[in-house]
Amino acid sequence: MHYVYILCCSDKTLYTGWTTDLTKRLKTHNSGKGAKYTRCRLPVELAYYEEFEDKSSALKREYGIKQLSRAEKLKLICQKDL
Repeated sequence: MHYVYILCCSDKTLYTGWTTDLTKRLKTHNSGKGAKYTRCRLPVELAYYEEFEDKSSALKREYGIKQLSRAEKLKLICQKDL
């Protein structure tokens, strides 16, 4: 399974990425060994994720989410909670 996720950083910014192991990736980010962007914004919290059967679909969705405005990302996160 492939996952696209959005993290909420300690400075209230959002980070989007993809992985095959969501739990391990979150631990990596919070240990300071994840993406350069998140290293100085710890701790991070998982705010949203989607599952995909293949890497190609996940990467396309990641790109699509990265093109969204902050407001659109927050709306996406809030919709998941409903």
